[in-house]
Amino acid sequence: MAASTHTVTNQPPPLSGYDVFTADRALAEAVDRHVGAGLLDEVRGELAGLGRAAGSAQLQEWGAQANENPPRLRTHDRYGHRIDEVDFHPAWHRLLGKGVSAGLTAAWNRPAGHVRRAAAFLVWTQVEAGNCCPLSMTHAAVPALRADPELAAEWEPRLTSPVYDRALRPAHLKPGALFGMGMTEKQGGSDVRANTTAARPLAEPGAYELTGHKWFCSAPMSDAFLVLAQTPAGLTCFLVPRVLPDGARNVFRLQRLKDKLGNRSNASAEVEFDGTWARRVGEEGCGVRTIIEMVAATRLDCVLGSAGLMRQAVAQAVHHCAYREAFGGRLVDKPLMRNVLADLALESEAATTLALRLAAAYDDGGEQERALLRIAVPAAKYWVTKRCAPLAVEASECLGGNGYVEESGLPRLVRESPLNSIWEGAGNVQALDVLRALRREPGAFNAYLREVGLARGADHRLDAAIKDLLTELADLAGVEARARRLVERLALVLQGSLLVRYAPPEVADAFCASRLGGDRGASFGTLPHTLDLASVVERARPVA
Repeated sequence: MAASTHTVTNQPPPLSGYDVFTADRALAEAVDRHVGAGLLDEVRGELAGLGRAAGSAQLQEWGAQANENPPRLRTHDRYGHRIDEVDFHPAWHRLLGKGVSAGLTAAWNRPAGHVRRAAAFLVWTQVEAGNCCPLSMTHAAVPALRADPELAAEWEPRLTSPVYDRALRPAHLKPGALFGMGMTEKQGGSDVRANTTAARPLAEPGAYELTGHKWFCSAPMSDAFLVLAQTPAGLTCFLVPRVLPDGARNVFRLQRLKDKLGNRSNASAEVEFDGTWARRVGEEGCGVRTIIEMVAATRLDCVLGSAGLMRQAVAQAVHHCAYREAFGGRLVDKPLMRNVLADLALESEAATTLALRLAAAYDDGGEQERALLRIAVPAAKYWVTKRCAPLAVEASECLGGNGYVEESGLPRLVRESPLNSIWEGAGNVQALDVLRALRREPGAFNAYLREVGLARGADHRLDAAIKDLLTELADLAGVEARARRLVERLALVLQGSLLVRYAPPEVADAFCASRLGGDRGASFGTLPHTLDLASVVERARPVA
């Protein structure tokens, strides 16, 4: 008799067994837009294969397992020898291996490499965001290493290899390698020029000995790391291998792993250097200039990662509401819930469209596109990553109490959502970076204006927003105190311009009305009721 009380009704089926890429219309259309016709079928096939894997029940289970079984630090072996290793659950290695084989570290040498990788990164984040950190660091290390052609020739083939080799051994014996990064120190944080790690030159040309610490070392199980240290000439970039060519362990003392809010499958460590061997990358005193391209690439990955988290949160919310019934009908058909879902969908599509446009600028590589990236990357990093947390929380509320339960997957998205706003420079750092570009590089703002101007005349609210932006920039007195407001407007105008040019009319109309025209409240679900919100929600629905 008891079993009859547990008949399950009015619950949605699991969102699994679907193609995460193809079901994301905004993402698929962006790939169509930015990849040439001769390559498009290959790229779409590649991404659809990854999308089906990402949407499978098996990989979703691996993602859950990796988060439920975080890495463990082993400083010593059973005999007392210092080993400084990090143990991961098998699911972590399976996911990381699949990410490497899918080309998530191989953008720099493939046609349309950045767009296809950006789309894949956005898809892969929705499986398990933690393993995206070493994938991002490895990808981003390539342009920094190119400051030293000899080092680049040695390491780049390993970093872009589709083979994941987890063994801790000399890199020259491995078919593929991963990179980590260590810049911040406990006394400086984002102010890396306050770093105290010292580099002493050795007899071997280009070789140094490091003494100091790093407060955050990303992906400490990697084969090598880019770090910053002080030489007599100033802050300098160095490559620190985990294992030396003769097989000996480099001095790389892991003090502890950070106990983080989210991103729990990924290890972030405090590390000490004490006579650690390193190879200089670039010139002495040029550390920031050498590593800045790596920072820019990882900032774009922060945008992509947040866009991926937002897309998964929206997909889960719309999927739930399409099946769940209350008060005599489906939730998705209720006007107020439809308003909430449409508002979330707008935020997600704007983030995806902007992120893929920036990836396309990397593929183009022209002077105009490089100038655009100088402003657009930090502006996008500032705005998109900040929108992720409130969106994830609102999406979990769409599931009601179910969204507060771990099994739904929404709590993991909520915990992960603030991360990308903090990593690679928090909000103030991004805003100040935009101000530097505006002051020192007039070509960057000209490139931005040329980009947003491509949509002029198509929507009166966008035109007015561009005019207001120019007015605000005409007076730079006290601009630092209002930098966040300015950068927010830069990002929103750029998103509006892209949606007006590329999105369906109902999406562009709703975005411009609410984000540029000011016709909304302070929370999600306050869009004008006269908009075609049903079409916006239907476009965001993941078709399993």
